[in-house]
Amino acid sequence: MRIIDVLFSQGFGTRRECAGLIAHGQVSVGGVTLDDPAAPVSAPGLQFKVQGVVWPYWPKALILLHKPAGYECSRKPKHHPSVLNLLPHPLRLRGMQPIGRLDEDTTGLLLLTDSGPLIHRLTSPKHHVAKVYEVGTKHPVDETQLQRLRDGVVLDDDPAPVRAAAAERTGDCALALTLTEGKYHQVKRMLAAVGNRVETLHRSRFGEWALSAELAPGQWRWLDAPPGC
Repeated sequence: MRIIDVLFSQGFGTRRECAGLIAHGQVSVGGVTLDDPAAPVSAPGLQFKVQGVVWPYWPKALILLHKPAGYECSRKPKHHPSVLNLLPHPLRLRGMQPIGRLDEDTTGLLLLTDSGPLIHRLTSPKHHVAKVYEVGTKHPVDETQLQRLRDGVVLDDDPAPVRAAAAERTGDCALALTLTEGKYHQVKRMLAAVGNRVETLHRSRFGEWALSAELAPGQWRWLDAPPGC
């Protein structure tokens, strides 16, 4: 690939803007500053610098964000800032989208990508991708509530029972809930159906990815996208 095509594909602006970065000596590969937009580079495994910042080349990007409270998972937020504001400008220009949504008051693991096939793979109900939520409740959690969550509860917009793949008490007013579906406000509505109320909600795992304690709220990291995405 030409270096200008790499910059353009990675969200560094229009081709004219990318050419300007190169012309002003702002782009380097392997410690060598490039001044020719047509300079060839090998894309697989490529790392390059733009204005002193190291970037890896990804045909399709996948990142894990530790979502703080007070952000909406939307490109057009209504009441709070978008989680996309937490990403650097090139990633926002790439058209990154959240894979599923977390409410503005929900924290934890959020995946974002610009790969349509990956979004479909991880959100399609037929794939049953597990998501783990750490729930703080208003009232004490007992085994009767946990069993009802495992057996299935009926929500007001669907006669079919919605079941938790796992439900485990983690404290007097706390539980870990594993879901393989993604309905609107599902955790809050399921807890309401068994006579309790969600006070805090945090997603700690999504499929094969877990949220590391080293990643602070608002921080993000690159992930390897599954094959075919």
